[in-house]
Amino acid sequence: MDSIFPRTCVTPQGFRFAIHKPSFSVFNLRQDDFIQTLGELDDHNIDNSRNFPSGTVDVAEGDWIYEIPNPLPFRGATYITKSWGDAKALNPADIKIPKPPAASMTKYLKKWGDADNTKVDLTAMFKDLPQPVLLALAANSTDSNDLIILAQLCCEFVYDQAGVPTGLRYRQDDKGRIRAKISRFDLFEILVNNEHLPTIYKEVMVLRPGAQGGSEIVGDAKNDTHVFEYLRRNSYISGGHYAANMANDAIRYHIRDLKQTDMDGLRHIYYQRTYIRLAAALNLEMPMARQSLTPAELEKLRLQIVDKLRTATAVDQQFAATLWGWNYGYDCSASNYRLHASHQMIHNQFAMLPGELETIGGPVIEAYGCGNLIGDFMSRYHKATQSCFFDDYHQAIIHNKRLDERQDLESSLIVHQDERVILFVPKAQTSQWELQLMPVRRVGNIVEADSATRASINKAILTAMRMLTGLGAKMITVIEYSKKLIGGDPGQRLLYSFLPKLPESPGAFSEAQLRWINGHYPEDFAKALRLL
Repeated sequence: MDSIFPRTCVTPQGFRFAIHKPSFSVFNLRQDDFIQTLGELDDHNIDNSRNFPSGTVDVAEGDWIYEIPNPLPFRGATYITKSWGDAKALNPADIKIPKPPAASMTKYLKKWGDADNTKVDLTAMFKDLPQPVLLALAANSTDSNDLIILAQLCCEFVYDQAGVPTGLRYRQDDKGRIRAKISRFDLFEILVNNEHLPTIYKEVMVLRPGAQGGSEIVGDAKNDTHVFEYLRRNSYISGGHYAANMANDAIRYHIRDLKQTDMDGLRHIYYQRTYIRLAAALNLEMPMARQSLTPAELEKLRLQIVDKLRTATAVDQQFAATLWGWNYGYDCSASNYRLHASHQMIHNQFAMLPGELETIGGPVIEAYGCGNLIGDFMSRYHKATQSCFFDDYHQAIIHNKRLDERQDLESSLIVHQDERVILFVPKAQTSQWELQLMPVRRVGNIVEADSATRASINKAILTAMRMLTGLGAKMITVIEYSKKLIGGDPGQRLLYSFLPKLPESPGAFSEAQLRWINGHYPEDFAKALRLL
């Protein structure tokens, strides 16, 4: 069937999935036995004889495995072992990450110094610690005293008469560039991402505009919040990309500190820059410089863009689609293996993608955009079903039935909704804790989203992040899949995917093939979120 029907779990009748019920024999080719003692159990020795069977190994009834094609074929498939899912179904509240314990090297060292009545030179002792220990401490210490000592080890400060840092010391490199005096950059990078670093140190080390370089601030939002818009000139995206950062007078290191007005400000910067760039490309009248648009002005400009796009063609080559994403959280191992590409403040990144590109050695290609992949798939889905993918996806979510077919447990995948959007657990999670967000009507990108829909999206994004961090997630990537600005499938809806990174699931062989291994049923994860 899949030769005709696209490889997706969505059908006009609802979700579909497969069940592996393994039963097999393994012909034994081992020549010798290597029996050894493993140790003792109570007063008996135990050995490894069970690892060396004498003949063929028969697996009469292996664990059932659910294989769920992703709704979007280019995202692979999810696999859930039935025994794992059944165990979590007994108590979905167990789906969480334990809170990390408090950690203080200062208290530990003082304790041992007091024991033998010697005075501890903490700075000298910290300086002498092995590099992996320093990096682990910078990432995991909850003691501000630890972090201040580490800060003084990795860079040079300017202090006021009270000993409070007022800035960093700078130098001029051999190319004439002004650079902060940072002696241990890896330690610096980890340290400034630790929420327990005192605010004044965060401010002078990394948060004050200009502390990280000369990226221009080309916008801001102020409404019981403060958000800066930074321009990234030299970007992997032609035309540069932008970042909406919480400003240094509105420091937010954790989602629990983020207010709805903060989220609205971050998203306002994204909407505003996108609409302004489109207005310029469409030769619309531009607003006054050096001031932010009000919500009413923003909506008025959006409506003008929508009207002009109905007949526009040239803008398709300049700006074909939007791009928006968010890397929340930071971590780094003691081996200096960076585990997440975050920034020191809650921030979003965004840009606009061009259309067709001339090539060397062949015909033109379409600039890559993950939303375009959805549009391509929707054409195949419609050809096979004579139905709209997102309409069917929405209905499958609304009428979902549990994977394990149990009638006594909750089956809903939805964790938040209003009249404009739904936030839900996808049937095939690519991250073990993935959430998705989409409008309930045909809104394909932020240009098609009116002010009420944008407000619902803003609220749902913050709700998703609060839920995931409420279960203990520390690192979350968020992706926006958007429809083309011109010529996209009219049924394509705006889709956001929230992808937490879990401590024991860094991704490797299976994930590189887009095989996503999960330990719970999606319905039980949805319940765990609703229990918060």
